Amino acid sequence: MKQWFARRYLDLLGSIYIYNEHRGYTALDRVLEAVKAKHPEATELIAAVEKHRADERKHYTMFKRWFQLRGTMPIALDRTFGHIDRFIEITFGTSIDSLDTDAIIASDDLFERLCRVISLTEKRGLKQVEILLDHPLVKQDKALHKIFEVVHVDEPDHFLPYDKWLAENQRRMPNRREVWIDRMIHSELLFIKLPLLFLWFGAPRRKEWRDAGESNPKPTPKIAVPG
Repeated sequence: MKQWFARRYLDLLGSIYIYNEHRGYTALDRVLEAVKAKHPEATELIAAVEKHRADERKHYTMFKRWFQLRGTMPIALDRTFGHIDRFIEITFGTSIDSLDTDAIIASDDLFERLCRVISLTEKRGLKQVEILLDHPLVKQDKALHKIFEVVHVDEPDHFLPYDKWLAENQRRMPNRREVWIDRMIHSELLFIKLPLLFLWFGAPRRKEWRDAGESNPKPTPKIAVPG
């Protein structure tokens, strides 16, 4: 029973993370479009967003390799399990796919709001990874633990550039409402969605990888497992 519980928990954890990592780097394509159009002179910020995008892609491929080593596909989750999805929907009133990039480019206030959403999402991710690195079930899976170690190293670079832009442009940092939304989304996932998913034994699995239709996908990296 303990072995089944551990495998089930890690299966769900991996499925949630691989969805969010893929959603992260594909959504950042929209952010890059906005930054390059709005602030073409901000080469430092553009480079930081490009690195953020590359890291998210790297993390996705590491989780992909982890599932391949287990001989299974991730559970087919949708945007209801995406932190950035829910944050965008609540703060902008639309899905990421329907986000009006032109409107964000034209409005300093909307671009500022987007920076705060990304910053809060990435800070939440760092906190959660720190918890998981000390989780006994994660520690038992050396490959998965190694992935989270890599994510933990990369994560600070993902929110600092957006905080820096807000500060340099004399824009406000997240207020109480935005911080509350972040906590609510996390609590909703942790205490409602994850338990329900755990009990949904017939949850369908993906038939193909999310990056299957992407042009020039990079090779899936090997996971270095210590010991």
